[in-house]
Amino acid sequence: MFDRWFNRTLNRTWGFIEDRAGIPKWALRPQPAFTFKPSYWTGAFVVTAFLYQVVSGLLLLLYYQPSVNPTYTACGQVAGQLSSSPAAWCSTSYIVNSLPMGSLLLSSHLYGSYAMIFLAIVHFYRGYYLGVYKAPREFSWMVGTLLMLTTLGMGFTGYILPYTQISYNATQVGLVLALRLPTFGTLLGPFILADGTGQGLLSRMFAAHVVLLPLALGALLYAHISLFEAHGIAPPASSDPVQRRRFTAKEDESGVPFWPHIFFYMTKWALLYLGLLFGIAALWPWQLPTYVGNTAAPQAVTEPDWYFLWLFKMVDFQGITPVLAIGITTAVILYVLLLPFLDRSPRTHPRDRPLFLFIGNSLMGFFILMTVWGGLTPGLAIPPDQVALRIAPIVAVNAVVVSWFYLRYRASYRARLEARERALRLPGIYAVAPAGRPSSAGRPTAAGAGGH
Repeated sequence: MFDRWFNRTLNRTWGFIEDRAGIPKWALRPQPAFTFKPSYWTGAFVVTAFLYQVVSGLLLLLYYQPSVNPTYTACGQVAGQLSSSPAAWCSTSYIVNSLPMGSLLLSSHLYGSYAMIFLAIVHFYRGYYLGVYKAPREFSWMVGTLLMLTTLGMGFTGYILPYTQISYNATQVGLVLALRLPTFGTLLGPFILADGTGQGLLSRMFAAHVVLLPLALGALLYAHISLFEAHGIAPPASSDPVQRRRFTAKEDESGVPFWPHIFFYMTKWALLYLGLLFGIAALWPWQLPTYVGNTAAPQAVTEPDWYFLWLFKMVDFQGITPVLAIGITTAVILYVLLLPFLDRSPRTHPRDRPLFLFIGNSLMGFFILMTVWGGLTPGLAIPPDQVALRIAPIVAVNAVVVSWFYLRYRASYRARLEARERALRLPGIYAVAPAGRPSSAGRPTAAGAGGH
């Protein structure tokens, strides 16, 4: 009773606001009622994480100093003596140790970047398995792929900003790999390295992290949302080759409006996300490693953040040069980017796409293995036989499982077709019409419909 009264009151109140503010002119399109499940809103979760990164990043900018020049302050105290430390590291230390709620702010920004990348990967694999990249959403998929690459670029450029020895070493290795990119590597060199000094590198990374990549991310996000508005949300995955891939205008009118229902729905999940993020940041605050050039500290192991561990570990394989590693990475990126034009099947259900299901599973297993392996043994050279011993079982098991499920599905599908054909040949299923004339109903009777 209260729910109905509340909904009626909300609709009347919001109807008045819509009429006076002209909200329908700029509100997002309505969505079908079946989409009110978290799995349909993984992209919105990525946007939520991005918005928090913007807000927290702007607050950090009030105190951060992108400089490698030494500062003689208490934040550079090492082993009981006052020593110099780079301003970038010192300002980060001030945020963590002296700024009220600074540790929570910086830790939540760091963990928020992890969450954004993780949610982007979840969003990608959901679209991959459900075939949302098929017509007419090819461009939307390609823009989304560029969005994910830009997000990884944000993580890479932000890693060096605290100017710790670990982040500096990892960035140097990452730059070596980036400069091995075909064609683009030689173009990126002067742009990234600047004058070759630590200050030049930090300044370029800071500019890319704070200005260039956020602008690119905002532009790509606008294009992605515009394409989403043009085509609407993708229907559920289906084995029907003639399934409609767009909703009609009439179906849109009967959908749930964005304001206020979808907005409040997403606000609920956004508040849950922020609560979890702040809780994790408060329970496990980030600890600032030592600064670049601190000779009194033990030698730090070069290790990137988790989302690049797989690439760093691949370089540890004997026989895998940086050129070959970046070549393999480029091939994977091109495969994902051009996937809509490689998978031309009209069916979207994963059981109808065994080859692409196998490739997707293999890539996921490879990335998980390499990430865990890189975290456990960073910088340790791996002989070829050990590589084959760990990667081959993933590919073999994946091939067996995908083939088994696909063959089983095809067998049951043929059985259903044969049962349908037998049912159609039974007498009495269709209404009997005089010879030479179709049935007046022109369609199956109730019994016939039941047979389907």
